Amino acid sequence: MAKPPNGNSPGTSEKTDLGDPQPIMAQPWLPAVLALLVPGAGHLMLKRWPRGLLFSTLVFSFIFLGVELDGNLQTGFRGPLESLATLASMGIGVAYGILRFLLAYQGDLSAAGFEYGGTFLITAGLMNLLVTLDAWDIAHGRKE
Repeated sequence: MAKPPNGNSPGTSEKTDLGDPQPIMAQPWLPAVLALLVPGAGHLMLKRWPRGLLFSTLVFSFIFLGVELDGNLQTGFRGPLESLATLASMGIGVAYGILRFLLAYQGDLSAAGFEYGGTFLITAGLMNLLVTLDAWDIAHGRKE
């Protein structure tokens, strides 16, 4: 029985060999760590300037809005939901340490935007975690 032009025997599906993605740098974990600490910095290190500046602007805008609305910066680990919210807030990287430890920022419970501001801060942390994963994928050659 003759083989078809694609080299596979009849009745078998054609398989493509994409191979393993190749890292685009010697230490592909470095942009991800940098992105986790400073929003957008991992993309800037990878020379993805527009994307890095956009992500940085977006995350820092959400941090600024959260602080301007006197939002709650999550700091507790008393229950599962509060722990998740705290870990999400910590996703803003070095800005979390600056707000919490250097500036002793807590938000103002009596402020009209307290809940909205807290939501902006949590969202900024979650966005930065996604940006970190994006930098990880680019550095490992899985994404252009």
